[in-house]
Amino acid sequence: MTATDPRRVVEAVWRIESARIVAGLARIVRDVGLAEEIAQDTLVIALEQWPQTGVPDHPGSWLMATAKHRAIDALRRQSRYQHKLEEIGRSTPGTEDPDLAAALDDYVGDDLLRLIFTTCHPVLSTESRVALSLRLLGGLTTDEIARAYLVSEPTVGRRITRAKRTLADMKVAIELPPPAEAAERLASVLEVIYLIFNEGYSATAGDDWIRPSLCEEALRLGRILATLAPAEPEVHGLVALMELQASRTAARTDPDGAPILLQDQDRRRWDRLLIRRGLDALARAEGTFGPYVLQASIAACHARATRPEDTDWKRIAAIYELLAHVSPSPVVDLNRAVAVGNAHGPARGLEIVDGLTLPGYALVPAVRGDLLAKLGRNAEARQEFQRAAAMTHNTRQRTLFEARAAALQ
Repeated sequence: MTATDPRRVVEAVWRIESARIVAGLARIVRDVGLAEEIAQDTLVIALEQWPQTGVPDHPGSWLMATAKHRAIDALRRQSRYQHKLEEIGRSTPGTEDPDLAAALDDYVGDDLLRLIFTTCHPVLSTESRVALSLRLLGGLTTDEIARAYLVSEPTVGRRITRAKRTLADMKVAIELPPPAEAAERLASVLEVIYLIFNEGYSATAGDDWIRPSLCEEALRLGRILATLAPAEPEVHGLVALMELQASRTAARTDPDGAPILLQDQDRRRWDRLLIRRGLDALARAEGTFGPYVLQASIAACHARATRPEDTDWKRIAAIYELLAHVSPSPVVDLNRAVAVGNAHGPARGLEIVDGLTLPGYALVPAVRGDLLAKLGRNAEARQEFQRAAAMTHNTRQRTLFEARAAALQ
Protein backbone atom coordinates (compact mmCIF):
# COMPACT_ATOMS: atom_id res chain seq x y z
CA MET A 1 0.00 0.00 0.00
CA THR A 2 1.32 3.46 -0.89
CA ALA A 3 0.18 7.01 -0.23
CA THR A 4 -0.37 7.41 -3.98
CA ASP A 5 -3.26 4.91 -3.87
CA PRO A 6 -5.98 6.68 -1.84
CA ARG A 7 -8.61 3.98 -2.41
CA ARG A 8 -6.39 1.34 -0.83
CA VAL A 9 -5.65 3.71 2.04
CA VAL A 10 -9.39 4.20 2.57
CA GLU A 11 -9.98 0.44 2.59
CA ALA A 12 -7.12 -0.21 5.01
CA VAL A 13 -8.14 2.57 7.41
CA TRP A 14 -11.77 1.50 7.17
CA ARG A 15 -10.95 -2.07 8.16
CA ILE A 16 -9.22 -0.74 11.27
CA GLU A 17 -11.61 2.06 12.24
CA SER A 18 -15.07 0.89 11.11
CA ALA A 19 -15.94 -0.97 14.33
CA ARG A 20 -15.08 2.07 16.46
CA ILE A 21 -17.09 4.36 14.20
CA VAL A 22 -20.18 2.15 14.09
CA ALA A 23 -19.95 1.58 17.86
CA GLY A 24 -19.83 5.30 18.60
CA LEU A 25 -22.69 6.04 16.22
CA ALA A 26 -24.87 3.19 17.49
CA ARG A 27 -24.86 4.51 21.05
CA ILE A 28 -26.03 7.92 19.87
CA VAL A 29 -28.62 7.01 17.25
CA ARG A 30 -29.72 3.91 19.22
CA ASP A 31 -30.11 1.87 16.05
CA VAL A 32 -27.52 -0.54 14.63
CA GLY A 33 -28.93 -0.30 11.11
CA LEU A 34 -28.92 3.50 11.06
CA ALA A 35 -25.41 3.58 12.57
CA GLU A 36 -24.12 1.34 9.80
CA GLU A 37 -25.86 3.44 7.13
CA ILE A 38 -24.19 6.60 8.43
CA ALA A 39 -20.83 4.83 8.61
CA GLN A 40 -21.21 3.56 5.04
CA ASP A 41 -22.09 7.09 3.88
CA THR A 42 -18.87 8.25 5.53
CA LEU A 43 -16.92 5.58 3.67
CA VAL A 44 -18.44 6.70 0.35
CA ILE A 45 -17.50 10.32 1.07
CA ALA A 46 -13.90 9.27 1.78
CA LEU A 47 -13.75 7.23 -1.44
CA GLU A 48 -14.99 10.26 -3.37
CA GLN A 49 -12.92 12.96 -1.67
CA TRP A 50 -9.55 11.44 -0.81
CA PRO A 51 -8.51 10.72 -4.41
CA GLN A 52 -9.24 14.42 -5.14
CA THR A 53 -7.95 16.12 -1.98
CA GLY A 54 -5.37 13.61 -0.82
CA VAL A 55 -5.31 11.42 2.27
CA PRO A 56 -5.76 13.43 5.51
CA ASP A 57 -2.92 13.49 8.01
CA HIS A 58 -5.12 11.64 10.51
CA PRO A 59 -7.47 9.52 8.40
CA GLY A 60 -9.11 7.75 11.34
CA SER A 61 -9.97 11.05 13.02
CA TRP A 62 -11.29 12.40 9.70
CA LEU A 63 -13.65 9.43 9.34
CA MET A 64 -14.87 9.75 12.92
CA ALA A 65 -15.46 13.49 12.63
CA THR A 66 -17.32 13.13 9.34
CA ALA A 67 -19.47 10.35 10.78
CA LYS A 68 -20.20 12.52 13.81
CA HIS A 69 -21.45 15.39 11.67
CA ARG A 70 -23.67 13.10 9.63
CA ALA A 71 -25.11 11.56 12.79
CA ILE A 72 -25.93 14.98 14.19
CA ASP A 73 -27.57 15.97 10.88
CA ALA A 74 -29.62 12.76 10.90
CA LEU A 75 -30.82 13.37 14.44
CA ARG A 76 -31.67 16.98 13.62
CA ARG A 77 -33.81 15.81 10.71
CA GLN A 78 -35.42 13.19 12.91
CA SER A 79 -36.04 15.79 15.60
CA ARG A 80 -37.62 18.21 13.15
CA TYR A 81 -39.85 15.46 11.85
CA GLN A 82 -40.98 14.57 15.34
CA HIS A 83 -41.50 18.25 16.08
CA LYS A 84 -43.80 18.67 13.11
CA LEU A 85 -45.53 15.38 13.74
CA GLU A 86 -46.25 15.99 17.40
CA GLU A 87 -46.30 19.79 17.26
CA ILE A 88 -44.20 19.99 20.35
CA GLY A 89 -41.51 22.63 20.75
CA ARG A 90 -38.24 22.09 22.55
CA SER A 91 -38.08 23.44 26.05
CA THR A 92 -34.32 23.93 25.91
CA PRO A 93 -33.42 24.66 22.32
CA GLY A 94 -29.80 24.48 21.29
CA THR A 95 -28.65 22.09 23.99
CA GLU A 96 -28.76 18.81 22.08
CA ASP A 97 -26.05 19.21 19.46
CA PRO A 98 -23.17 20.01 21.83
CA ASP A 99 -24.15 17.03 23.99
CA LEU A 100 -24.21 14.78 20.94
CA ALA A 101 -20.80 15.94 19.82
CA ALA A 102 -19.37 15.39 23.28
CA ALA A 103 -20.94 11.95 23.51
CA LEU A 104 -19.45 10.90 20.18
CA ASP A 105 -16.04 11.97 21.44
CA ASP A 106 -16.32 9.76 24.54
CA TYR A 107 -13.85 6.95 25.08
CA VAL A 108 -14.92 4.38 22.54
CA GLY A 109 -14.05 1.23 24.49
CA ASP A 110 -17.41 1.01 26.22
CA ASP A 111 -19.16 1.74 22.92
CA LEU A 112 -17.36 -1.13 21.22
CA LEU A 113 -18.16 -3.49 24.08
CA ARG A 114 -21.84 -2.52 23.80
CA LEU A 115 -21.78 -3.22 20.06
CA ILE A 116 -20.12 -6.63 20.53
CA PHE A 117 -22.81 -7.64 23.01
CA THR A 118 -25.49 -6.34 20.65
CA THR A 119 -24.34 -8.13 17.49
CA CYS A 120 -24.04 -11.36 19.48
CA HIS A 121 -27.42 -11.04 21.21
CA PRO A 122 -29.11 -14.42 21.85
CA VAL A 123 -32.30 -13.29 20.06
CA LEU A 124 -30.36 -13.68 16.80
CA SER A 125 -29.63 -17.00 15.12
CA THR A 126 -26.02 -18.18 15.19
CA GLU A 127 -25.64 -17.52 11.45
CA SER A 128 -26.98 -13.99 11.85
CA ARG A 129 -24.72 -13.24 14.81
CA VAL A 130 -21.66 -14.35 12.85
CA ALA A 131 -22.61 -12.39 9.71
CA LEU A 132 -23.50 -9.21 11.61
CA SER A 133 -20.37 -9.40 13.76
CA LEU A 134 -18.09 -9.82 10.74
CA ARG A 135 -19.87 -6.96 8.99
CA LEU A 136 -19.87 -4.42 11.83
CA LEU A 137 -16.91 -5.52 13.94
CA GLY A 138 -14.66 -7.12 11.35
CA GLY A 139 -15.28 -4.53 8.65
CA LEU A 140 -15.82 -7.27 6.04
CA THR A 141 -18.04 -6.64 3.05
CA THR A 142 -21.06 -8.81 2.34
CA ASP A 143 -19.16 -10.36 -0.56
CA GLU A 144 -16.15 -11.19 1.65
CA ILE A 145 -18.38 -12.88 4.24
CA ALA A 146 -20.17 -14.84 1.51
CA ARG A 147 -16.88 -16.08 0.07
CA ALA A 148 -15.55 -16.98 3.51
CA TYR A 149 -18.58 -19.12 4.35
CA LEU A 150 -19.19 -20.39 0.81
CA VAL A 151 -22.75 -19.09 0.61
CA SER A 152 -24.28 -16.64 -1.82
CA GLU A 153 -23.96 -12.90 -1.29
CA PRO A 154 -27.78 -12.45 -1.22
CA THR A 155 -27.96 -15.07 1.56
CA VAL A 156 -25.46 -13.15 3.68
CA GLY A 157 -27.26 -9.89 2.88
CA ARG A 158 -30.55 -11.37 4.07
CA ARG A 159 -28.97 -12.62 7.27
CA ILE A 160 -27.55 -9.20 8.06
CA THR A 161 -30.78 -7.40 7.17
CA ARG A 162 -32.84 -9.87 9.21
CA ALA A 163 -30.48 -9.48 12.17
CA LYS A 164 -30.76 -5.68 12.17
CA ARG A 165 -34.54 -5.87 11.76
CA THR A 166 -34.80 -8.34 14.65
CA LEU A 167 -32.75 -6.11 16.93
CA ALA A 168 -35.00 -3.16 16.03
CA ASP A 169 -38.28 -5.10 16.31
CA MET A 170 -37.28 -6.64 19.63
CA LYS A 171 -36.14 -3.19 20.81
CA VAL A 172 -32.78 -4.58 21.87
CA ALA A 173 -30.96 -1.78 23.66
CA ILE A 174 -27.41 -1.03 22.59
CA GLU A 175 -25.98 -1.37 26.05
CA LEU A 176 -24.05 -3.70 28.29
CA PRO A 177 -26.33 -6.42 29.66
CA PRO A 178 -27.49 -6.28 33.28
CA PRO A 179 -25.57 -8.52 35.68
CA ALA A 180 -28.26 -11.19 35.60
CA GLU A 181 -27.76 -11.62 31.84
CA ALA A 182 -24.03 -10.94 31.63
CA ALA A 183 -22.83 -14.55 31.77
CA GLU A 184 -25.23 -15.75 29.09
CA ARG A 185 -24.48 -12.81 26.82
CA LEU A 186 -20.71 -13.16 27.25
CA ALA A 187 -20.99 -16.85 26.41
CA SER A 188 -22.77 -15.86 23.19
CA VAL A 189 -20.04 -13.36 22.31
CA LEU A 190 -17.27 -15.88 22.90
CA GLU A 191 -19.16 -18.54 20.94
CA VAL A 192 -19.47 -16.29 17.89
CA ILE A 193 -15.80 -15.29 17.95
CA TYR A 194 -14.68 -18.91 18.27
CA LEU A 195 -17.06 -20.04 15.51
CA ILE A 196 -15.44 -17.49 13.20
CA PHE A 197 -11.98 -18.70 14.21
CA ASN A 198 -12.85 -22.37 13.77
CA GLU A 199 -14.25 -21.83 10.29
CA GLY A 200 -10.91 -20.26 9.38
CA TYR A 201 -8.84 -22.89 11.19
CA SER A 202 -10.61 -25.89 9.67
CA ALA A 203 -12.99 -24.96 6.86
CA THR A 204 -16.17 -27.04 6.79
CA ALA A 205 -16.44 -26.95 3.00
CA GLY A 206 -14.71 -25.78 -0.17
CA ASP A 207 -11.23 -26.25 -1.58
CA ASP A 208 -9.15 -24.69 1.22
CA TRP A 209 -8.02 -26.50 4.35
CA ILE A 210 -7.64 -23.23 6.25
CA ARG A 211 -8.74 -19.62 5.74
CA PRO A 212 -6.21 -17.47 7.64
CA SER A 213 -8.16 -14.23 7.11
CA LEU A 214 -11.05 -15.53 9.24
CA CYS A 215 -8.64 -16.63 11.96
CA GLU A 216 -7.09 -13.17 11.93
CA GLU A 217 -10.50 -11.46 12.23
CA ALA A 218 -11.49 -13.68 15.15
CA LEU A 219 -8.16 -13.05 16.86
CA ARG A 220 -8.58 -9.31 16.39
CA LEU A 221 -12.06 -9.41 17.93
CA GLY A 222 -10.82 -11.56 20.79
CA ARG A 223 -7.95 -9.22 21.55
CA ILE A 224 -10.31 -6.24 21.51
CA LEU A 225 -12.65 -8.01 23.91
CA ALA A 226 -9.75 -8.88 26.22
CA THR A 227 -8.79 -5.21 26.52
CA LEU A 228 -12.41 -4.22 27.16
CA ALA A 229 -13.17 -7.01 29.66
CA PRO A 230 -9.81 -7.66 31.37
CA ALA A 231 -11.38 -9.24 34.46
CA GLU A 232 -13.07 -12.10 32.54
CA PRO A 233 -10.91 -15.27 32.65
CA GLU A 234 -12.81 -16.98 29.83
CA VAL A 235 -12.05 -14.07 27.50
CA HIS A 236 -8.33 -14.55 28.14
CA GLY A 237 -8.83 -18.30 27.80
CA LEU A 238 -10.37 -17.89 24.34
CA VAL A 239 -7.64 -15.50 23.23
CA ALA A 240 -5.00 -17.92 24.51
CA LEU A 241 -6.63 -20.81 22.67
CA MET A 242 -6.79 -18.89 19.38
CA GLU A 243 -3.23 -17.55 19.67
CA LEU A 244 -1.84 -21.03 20.35
CA GLN A 245 -3.80 -22.69 17.57
CA ALA A 246 -2.98 -19.91 15.10
CA SER A 247 0.73 -20.35 15.88
CA ARG A 248 0.67 -23.58 13.82
CA THR A 249 -0.77 -22.01 10.65
CA ALA A 250 2.43 -21.93 8.59
CA ALA A 251 3.12 -25.59 9.35
CA ARG A 252 -0.39 -26.93 8.71
CA THR A 253 -0.21 -27.01 4.89
CA ASP A 254 2.39 -27.92 2.29
CA PRO A 255 3.32 -25.58 -0.60
CA ASP A 256 0.35 -26.91 -2.58
CA GLY A 257 -2.13 -26.26 0.24
CA ALA A 258 -2.53 -29.91 1.24
CA PRO A 259 -3.04 -30.46 4.98
CA ILE A 260 -0.25 -31.61 7.28
CA LEU A 261 -1.48 -33.29 10.46
CA LEU A 262 -0.23 -32.22 13.88
CA GLN A 263 2.14 -35.16 14.40
CA ASP A 264 3.77 -34.56 10.99
CA GLN A 265 4.26 -30.80 11.25
CA ASP A 266 7.66 -29.11 11.26
CA ARG A 267 7.42 -27.46 14.67
CA ARG A 268 10.25 -25.10 13.83
CA ARG A 269 7.70 -23.31 11.63
CA TRP A 270 5.35 -22.67 14.55
CA ASP A 271 5.12 -18.97 15.36
CA ARG A 272 6.96 -18.49 18.65
CA LEU A 273 5.57 -14.98 19.14
CA LEU A 274 1.98 -16.24 18.96
CA ILE A 275 2.87 -19.08 21.34
CA ARG A 276 4.34 -16.62 23.82
CA ARG A 277 1.27 -14.39 23.54
CA GLY A 278 -0.99 -17.38 24.01
CA LEU A 279 0.84 -18.58 27.10
CA ASP A 280 0.76 -15.06 28.54
CA ALA A 281 -3.00 -14.86 27.96
CA LEU A 282 -3.46 -18.26 29.58
CA ALA A 283 -1.47 -17.10 32.62
CA ARG A 284 -3.97 -14.25 33.08
CA ALA A 285 -6.73 -16.85 33.47
CA GLU A 286 -4.70 -19.09 35.77
CA GLY A 287 -6.65 -20.85 38.51
CA THR A 288 -9.96 -20.95 36.64
CA PHE A 289 -11.52 -23.91 34.83
CA GLY A 290 -13.88 -22.56 32.20
CA PRO A 291 -14.15 -24.44 28.88
CA TYR A 292 -11.98 -22.01 26.90
CA VAL A 293 -9.30 -21.94 29.61
CA LEU A 294 -9.22 -25.75 29.64
CA GLN A 295 -9.00 -25.96 25.85
CA ALA A 296 -6.20 -23.40 25.91
CA SER A 297 -4.40 -25.52 28.52
CA ILE A 298 -4.55 -28.46 26.11
CA ALA A 299 -3.21 -26.30 23.26
CA ALA A 300 -0.42 -25.17 25.59
CA CYS A 301 0.66 -28.78 26.11
CA HIS A 302 1.14 -29.12 22.35
CA ALA A 303 2.89 -25.73 22.10
CA ARG A 304 5.42 -26.66 24.79
CA ALA A 305 6.34 -29.93 23.08
CA THR A 306 9.26 -29.32 20.71
CA ARG A 307 8.83 -32.84 19.25
CA PRO A 308 5.66 -34.92 18.85
CA GLU A 309 7.06 -37.58 21.18
CA ASP A 310 7.50 -34.94 23.91
CA THR A 311 3.74 -34.30 24.07
CA ASP A 312 2.32 -34.92 27.55
CA TRP A 313 -0.67 -36.98 26.42
CA LYS A 314 -1.53 -38.11 29.94
CA ARG A 315 -1.94 -34.51 31.04
CA ILE A 316 -3.98 -33.74 27.91
CA ALA A 317 -6.24 -36.74 28.57
CA ALA A 318 -6.73 -35.60 32.18
CA ILE A 319 -7.67 -32.08 31.07
CA TYR A 320 -10.14 -33.51 28.54
CA GLU A 321 -11.67 -35.56 31.36
CA LEU A 322 -12.23 -32.33 33.30
CA LEU A 323 -13.50 -30.54 30.21
CA ALA A 324 -16.03 -33.31 29.63
CA HIS A 325 -17.49 -32.53 33.06
CA VAL A 326 -17.36 -28.74 32.70
CA SER A 327 -18.68 -28.59 29.13
CA PRO A 328 -19.95 -32.02 28.06
CA SER A 329 -20.41 -32.63 24.34
CA PRO A 330 -19.83 -35.48 21.86
CA VAL A 331 -17.10 -33.42 20.16
CA VAL A 332 -15.23 -33.06 23.46
CA ASP A 333 -15.53 -36.82 23.95
CA LEU A 334 -14.20 -37.44 20.45
CA ASN A 335 -11.12 -35.34 21.20
CA ARG A 336 -10.81 -37.08 24.55
CA ALA A 337 -10.74 -40.39 22.68
CA VAL A 338 -7.75 -39.19 20.65
CA ALA A 339 -5.93 -38.12 23.82
CA VAL A 340 -6.77 -41.33 25.69
CA GLY A 341 -5.66 -43.36 22.65
CA ASN A 342 -2.27 -41.68 22.71
CA ALA A 343 -1.91 -41.75 26.50
CA HIS A 344 -3.29 -45.17 27.38
CA GLY A 345 -3.44 -47.11 24.13
CA PRO A 346 -5.69 -47.12 21.03
CA ALA A 347 -8.05 -49.78 22.44
CA ARG A 348 -9.04 -47.43 25.30
CA GLY A 349 -9.61 -44.61 22.84
CA LEU A 350 -11.71 -46.85 20.59
CA GLU A 351 -14.00 -47.70 23.50
CA ILE A 352 -14.86 -44.00 23.84
CA VAL A 353 -15.43 -43.50 20.10
CA ASP A 354 -17.72 -46.54 19.89
CA GLY A 355 -19.99 -44.97 22.50
CA LEU A 356 -20.46 -41.69 20.57
CA THR A 357 -23.41 -40.56 18.49
CA LEU A 358 -22.47 -37.82 16.03
CA PRO A 359 -24.39 -38.45 12.78
CA GLY A 360 -22.79 -36.97 9.68
CA TYR A 361 -19.62 -35.81 11.47
CA ALA A 362 -16.71 -36.93 9.30
CA LEU A 363 -14.12 -36.83 12.07
CA VAL A 364 -15.80 -39.70 13.94
CA PRO A 365 -14.95 -42.38 11.34
CA ALA A 366 -11.60 -40.62 10.75
CA VAL A 367 -10.61 -40.93 14.43
CA ARG A 368 -11.97 -44.47 14.54
CA GLY A 369 -9.95 -45.33 11.44
CA ASP A 370 -6.77 -43.95 12.99
CA LEU A 371 -7.25 -45.95 16.19
CA LEU A 372 -8.06 -49.14 14.25
CA ALA A 373 -4.92 -48.66 12.12
CA LYS A 374 -2.82 -48.41 15.29
CA LEU A 375 -4.35 -51.69 16.42
CA GLY A 376 -3.36 -53.30 13.13
CA ARG A 377 -6.97 -53.72 11.99
CA ASN A 378 -6.21 -52.27 8.56
CA ALA A 379 -9.24 -53.50 6.61
CA GLU A 380 -11.64 -51.96 9.13
CA ALA A 381 -9.53 -48.79 9.30
CA ARG A 382 -9.62 -48.44 5.51
CA GLN A 383 -13.42 -48.65 5.52
CA GLU A 384 -13.63 -45.95 8.20
CA PHE A 385 -11.42 -43.55 6.23
CA GLN A 386 -13.53 -44.21 3.12
CA ARG A 387 -16.65 -43.36 5.16
CA ALA A 388 -14.99 -40.16 6.40
CA ALA A 389 -14.07 -39.15 2.84
CA ALA A 390 -17.66 -39.63 1.71
CA MET A 391 -19.02 -37.52 4.57
CA THR A 392 -16.79 -34.44 4.40
CA HIS A 393 -17.60 -31.36 2.30
CA ASN A 394 -14.03 -30.07 2.30
CA THR A 395 -12.01 -31.05 -0.76
CA ARG A 396 -8.64 -31.04 1.02
CA GLN A 397 -9.97 -33.11 3.89
CA ARG A 398 -11.53 -35.62 1.48
CA THR A 399 -8.20 -36.04 -0.31
CA LEU A 400 -6.46 -36.60 3.03
CA PHE A 401 -8.94 -39.30 4.09
CA GLU A 402 -8.73 -41.01 0.70
CA ALA A 403 -4.93 -41.05 0.96
CA ARG A 404 -5.12 -42.60 4.44
CA ALA A 405 -7.47 -45.29 3.10
CA ALA A 406 -5.22 -46.00 0.11
CA ALA A 407 -2.17 -46.36 2.36
CA LEU A 408 -3.92 -49.20 4.20
CA GLN A 409 -4.40 -51.34 1.08
